[in-house]
Amino acid sequence: MAELYPHSGIKKIIESNPIVVFGKGEKAQPFCGFTAQVQAVFEDLGLDYEMINILKDENLRSEMKVFSGWVTFPQVYLNGEFIGGSDIVCEMHANGQFEVQ
Repeated sequence: MAELYPHSGIKKIIESNPIVVFGKGEKAQPFCGFTAQVQAVFEDLGLDYEMINILKDENLRSEMKVFSGWVTFPQVYLNGEFIGGSDIVCEMHANGQFEVQ
């Protein structure tokens, strides 16, 4: 049976980690280019991040779309706030806008 992630469970994950990436694949093996781009930014900056593989749980994947109001992946949370996907992360990196508390 698939695991359910009610909004409170998602919120707990996000609040427990300064950077959370809900993406396709694992840290060691991203399954899409956009997820790999986000990981490359964080690796380049030397930032630790939590990677949640949304492909392992269809319920989580569906719930994340509702939770964030964003239908594509990866979805990145920084200091508890949703910032967007790979395009936004790459733009922020290019502009030197990452501040992790």
